[in-house]
Amino acid sequence: MTTPTPPAAPEALPNIAYDLFAKLDLRVATVVKAEPHPNADKLLKLTLDDGTPAGRQVCAGIKAWYAPEQLVGKQVIIVANLEPRMLRGEVSQGMVLAASDLKEGVTPAADAKPGAEERDVIVLTVAKPVKAGSKVS
Repeated sequence: MTTPTPPAAPEALPNIAYDLFAKLDLRVATVVKAEPHPNADKLLKLTLDDGTPAGRQVCAGIKAWYAPEQLVGKQVIIVANLEPRMLRGEVSQGMVLAASDLKEGVTPAADAKPGAEERDVIVLTVAKPVKAGSKVS
């Protein structure tokens, strides 16, 4: 019986200068509405209160891990200053941050990218409620 080799540590990306990191605008937003994206199997369309009068819409690839009703009312962390882009016919005005990890006991093949059934995705939230639009630093 051979001992399984532990999974390799995640490959680190190159270091960046602080000035580059400081350009990110991380904010707290409250999910006001969540629904399946009408043209994409893996996306949810989120309407967010980001502290601005109009709010914003973000499309997030988290449908395999979250039902829309699980997200309504949650406060999430977003990258607020990404350029808006069209995702399958819907505008996405930012990115919801999430952590991804292999499920307990899963050892994927060395050359395979783990799929939804092999990993967990956890949306980043705040420990206590804060005002929508609060800066994350």
